[in-house]
Amino acid sequence: MQALLSVSDKEDIVDFAKTLHSLGYEILSTGGTLKILLENSIPATDVSTYTQSPELFDGRVKTLHPKIHGGILHRRNNSEDIKTAKNHNIRAIDIVCVNLYPFKATTQKTKNFEEIIENIDIGGPSMIRAAAKNFQDVLVITKPEDYPLVINKLKNNANTLEFRQEMMIKAFEHTAEYDCFIANYMNGVFHQGMGEKVFISGSKVSQTRYGENPHQKGALYEFEDFYKNTFQTIKGEASFNNFTDINSAVKIATSFENSPAVCIVKHGNPCGFAIKENLLESYKQALKCDPVSSYGGVVAVNGVIDEPLAKEINQTFIEVLVAADITPQALKVFENKKRMKIFACGGAKLQFPTDKIDFKHIEGGFVYQQADFITEEEIKNAKLVSNTKATQKEHNDLKIAYKISALTKSNCVVYVKDSTLIAIGMGMTSRVDAAKAALAKANDMGLSTQGAVLASEAFFPFRDSVDMAAAAGIRAIIQPGGSIRDEEVIQSANEHNIALYFTGIRHFLH
Repeated sequence: MQALLSVSDKEDIVDFAKTLHSLGYEILSTGGTLKILLENSIPATDVSTYTQSPELFDGRVKTLHPKIHGGILHRRNNSEDIKTAKNHNIRAIDIVCVNLYPFKATTQKTKNFEEIIENIDIGGPSMIRAAAKNFQDVLVITKPEDYPLVINKLKNNANTLEFRQEMMIKAFEHTAEYDCFIANYMNGVFHQGMGEKVFISGSKVSQTRYGENPHQKGALYEFEDFYKNTFQTIKGEASFNNFTDINSAVKIATSFENSPAVCIVKHGNPCGFAIKENLLESYKQALKCDPVSSYGGVVAVNGVIDEPLAKEINQTFIEVLVAADITPQALKVFENKKRMKIFACGGAKLQFPTDKIDFKHIEGGFVYQQADFITEEEIKNAKLVSNTKATQKEHNDLKIAYKISALTKSNCVVYVKDSTLIAIGMGMTSRVDAAKAALAKANDMGLSTQGAVLASEAFFPFRDSVDMAAAAGIRAIIQPGGSIRDEEVIQSANEHNIALYFTGIRHFLH
């Protein structure tokens, strides 16, 4: 029996090889893998010695040889294959353990294109694909975490066809992901990321109980390792909808540096937000915006939940709580909340991935784009177009309102006062309707908009939204500008002594 071991990731390879040797496998190896095996007194044969063909072109060619690929690919139940193998002195290779050159890691640590090119593996994917194709006879392993399982199967004579099928699928997933990243990287270098093909790949983190609705299956996949390594499940199990709501809430809560921000989301839309002197006060004020919608919602806390904050949250039903961390005393407060789910990610402050790409499924395909970002500069450099200037306090509120509007479904208008969201209209077909809905909700909640500021993620097409804002007591407005009626909008702001700022950047979110 022969096993071929050639790995870039050397984790646990010594123990794995020792066990294979003890089980009677002769080991073939290459380069760094061979070196580490020999240093640990594990008998292994150099592939070049085995094939009687030297490594060529600085190691670019070493395993591309009939004795290697013939040993992997020939069919053990095919008499002609057996005869051909014997005639050419090709011995069967029963196990192929290979993982690939670190192409992705290389792109993350260097801009040296020649070094990046040299980390495109050729022989590795060829051996993996060959072994996976011949899973009827060959066991293929691509990840160190599978070594214990493989050893257990071999020791217990459980290297079944069904097991090899599962390992075959993992192998093709491994090479597919590798090729996807290379193609996407090259399109990024030469086609600004918009090539003729684009590939989206993710690793499964967990199954969800179902999708958006009970009749749909669902699961969570990740691009890197955030959800496996950083996102902690403290209590309960997140559903498909929980993950999408958590995404909305945390993106807003983490948009304000290290501020003690609290964001409340229901069905993907913010219904509460505040930044006060501490997290407890932030939560109290955030809840005032729309306590009705907040019931059963998702709360994102940009910090550590302590016992006093936990007691305050515990006064209403919150389905999902996500924070940087939670103290043991605070966790105990929620122990009787059977339906509540608690998650942590960050330590001191919330952490969340920042993807550079964005895409949306449409029937028959998907639309793909660079991710949208709201920069501090676009707010700081917003152009004053009115006669009235905002105060520093109003500037702070404009910043909060603008970021929330940019991260909320269009059409959207956001009203903020004293660093607190007091009204929001989102996902409307008309910007005027969004403004009306927000003001109506504020009135229902008994919240005054006098002295508040307003933000819109896109321009006001007519002056009516500004006239409405003036009637509601709004003191400052921030919006992209760019309407053919901008002058009418500016005139309305001047008539009402409202500070009006244009950012020049639209932030539609559909």
